[in-house]
Formats: sequence, C-alpha cells, structure tokens
Amino acid sequence: MSDDKVTKVLNALIETCRDGEEGFRTCAEQMEKPELQQICRDRAQSCATAAQELQELVRAQGGDPEDSTSVAGTLHRRWVDLKAKLMDRTDETVLNECERGEDVAKHNYQKALDEELPETVRAVVEKQYLGVKENHDKIKALRDAERAKA
Repeated sequence: MSDDKVTKVLNALIETCRDGEEGFRTCAEQMEKPELQQICRDRAQSCATAAQELQELVRAQGGDPEDSTSVAGTLHRRWVDLKAKLMDRTDETVLNECERGEDVAKHNYQKALDEELPETVRAVVEKQYLGVKENHDKIKALRDAERAKA
C-alpha cells in the first residue's frame, strides 16, 4: 500500500477519533450524573490520545495529519444537542447517542483493518480498535443499567 493510501486511511481514523472526543465532551455536558459525566470526559481524553498517536504515524509516513472532525460527526453532535432540548433528556438517552457514535467508530476501524496496512501501522490500529470496542461495551453496559432503573 502506498504511503498516500496509508495516510488517507489514518486521516479518516483521526477524524473518527476527533468525532469521538467531541462527541463524548458533548455527551458529558448533557449527563445528569457526575460519575457518567466523568466517564464521558475520560473517554474524550482517550479519543484525543488516540488521535495524537495516529497523527504521529501520518507524520512518519511523510503525510499531513488531519486535525478536525468530520461533517457527519458535527451533525451528530448537533443532533444530540437538539434532541436534549426537545425531548425528555435522561442519561439513558444520552448514552444511546454515545453508543451510536461508538458504533460508527467500530465500523470505521473495521474498515481500516480491511486495508493492507504496514505491520507497524496495523499494530497501532488494532490496539486502538480494541479500545474502541471496550468503549462501546462500557457505554452499552452503562446504558443498559440506566434503562433497568427506569
């Protein structure tokens, strides 16, 4: 795979990470329970760290790393804000939106892993994918716990 193609794949994942970072920050602002706010802030920080790691890989490939979120991610965050204003916002509904965002992240990482990446890049992407899956599962479990309380 050419360096340009690797850079394109990595930049798409950087956008995914930035979307996750901003998405979790938005969700933290919408949460009622302080412990859920902190979990979202922690997840936002882990997304920021992942983006930085990917940016370093892009630089190592001789490319220019992405530093922004995607249009789809921006629209999703605006949807979360609007939904919170229009509907009966609960921690469960916010966690539903967090999970939806993590579904997108899982898909994007799976798509990247379908590419023929250099081994050093693949190792980082696989490690981050495991983190994305852990985030997804934790958010889903929290959402299920909130749902059971209702």
